[in-house]
Amino acid sequence: MTPYFDTSFIAPLILEEPSSSKTEAFLAKLPPADLYISHGTCVEFASLVAREVRMGGLPEPDAFQALSQFDELVAESFQLLVPGPLDYELAKGYLRHFATQLRAGDALHLAVARNQGAKMLYTLDEGLLHAATLLKVQASRGIPT
Repeated sequence: MTPYFDTSFIAPLILEEPSSSKTEAFLAKLPPADLYISHGTCVEFASLVAREVRMGGLPEPDAFQALSQFDELVAESFQLLVPGPLDYELAKGYLRHFATQLRAGDALHLAVARNQGAKMLYTLDEGLLHAATLLKVQASRGIPT
């Protein structure tokens, strides 16, 4: 497997963020057969959209459109990985490294990337990049800041 992407890297493709054009340009250079995310990414994106609706930052019709766009993007451009028991066990182990300050979802991204042989985990989350360094998981922003 080649690159694995966490939610922070995928979200700007659907929700307008300062990094949107850079992430889009980066992904356009890669063949879709080589792009991986997990089912956890799908759950996190839905949670992100739901939070935006709760906080009043995204009207419901726009939220449903964003969720549909995400599903379409995943179907067209990404290979979807199903986390298994070994991924959850490794994530649990990563969470015991308190210096990483990991949250459950990020620990699972790291575990899936490591267990599935990702050459690189791409994330825009500085905390996840720091944790990856501590845990010796190859990770990168992929785009200039």
